[in-house]
Order: sequence, then structure tokens, then C-alpha cells
Amino acid sequence: MLKKTFASVMMLVMVFTFSTSVNAQESEDYAMWENMMFTPDYTKLKILGENMRKHNETYHKEGPYKATVYNIVSGPNAGKMIWQMGSMMFKHNDGRPGMGGHDADWRDNVMPYVKEIHTIEYWSQDDKKSNTSMLGPNNIYPIMFVRYFEVSDTHDYTMNNVYQQASETFKSMPGENPWGLYYNEFLQGDLGRHVATERFFKHWKSFEN
Repeated sequence: MLKKTFASVMMLVMVFTFSTSVNAQESEDYAMWENMMFTPDYTKLKILGENMRKHNETYHKEGPYKATVYNIVSGPNAGKMIWQMGSMMFKHNDGRPGMGGHDADWRDNVMPYVKEIHTIEYWSQDDKKSNTSMLGPNNIYPIMFVRYFEVSDTHDYTMNNVYQQASETFKSMPGENPWGLYYNEFLQGDLGRHVATERFFKHWKSFEN
């Protein structure tokens, strides 16, 4: 049973383009993303955008270290941003960019325009239940509708059935209906961000239906 929706709705829109372990990894291959949520200096957004774009193109252009940046445009965290790296695995943290100017560039050209870093989280995808094979590498679904859930300790055994039903529904619908299920690999206090579901959209007009 889902105890509550921590953030009932969060909308992410892609920008700057050129998102105690809960889920034990069941195979050697899995998809996971590092998400850093931060508040930008709103008076220096142009500089931040230019500098972060250059940083990502230089150090996070491809592979497991590829970075994408999103604006949060709805929900309690509206106005904040997410810097996302992946998809990756934990082992890739051992070889992540650091030397060769990466850390100095981040320190000198990005962080001065960030007011606050709120969370850094690792989200792994449930490949069996997710319906994301149509997403591809070209970011054709730049709008994401995200729901976060807190799972009750006394009813977590029912979680699998709930999301299995949701998975079967999206997969049976006609047309393309990308939907993802993600688990927070490290719970952080009482934030309630245990599980996330995401729907992906090409256009805002999709919400008219």
C-alpha cells in the first residue's frame, strides 16, 4: 500500500540540452541515474546555463557520465532544477570525471551560480515493469510527469502488485505510452521519496486529453 504521495505532481522540462538500499540489484546489468536537485541563482541564469552547457559538453557528453538538465515547472519544488547523469551503474562512480580540469571547472564556473544543493539521489529503473523501450537516445520526450511515493513499512509487500497492474495497463494501451518505475537506492531521512513513477510526453498539448 502506498502510504502517501510525497510530491503529488512534479513536472520536469529538459533544458541545456546538446534526470539503506531500497532495491537490491537483481542482475549485473541495470539502469540507474544520479539526480542532483538544486536552486539556481535566478539573477545569473544566463551565465549558469552557458557554463553548465559547456561543462556538460566537455565532461559529460556520452556514456554513463552523460548529463541532462531539467527545469522543475510544477509542484512543491517548482523553480528548482535537476542535473542528471546516466544511465549508469554504481561502479561507474569509481571512474567518474574528476581530474583533467573537471572539478575545477565545476567549482569555478558552475557552483558560484548555484544557491543551494538540496539532494543527490540514485534512482534505478525496474526494467521488467517499465515501458520505456521507445524513449531512445534522442530525447524526443522532453517533458516528464513525476510522482513520488512513500511506501508503508507494514504494507510494502503489496507494492509489487500495485505497480504490476499499472505496468500491464500502460503496456496494453494502444500507441506509445512510455512509463517508468524507479526505486531510490538510498533513503534519506523522512523525505518520503521511496519510489517514483514517470510518464513521458513530447508536447504540452498531450495534457489536454
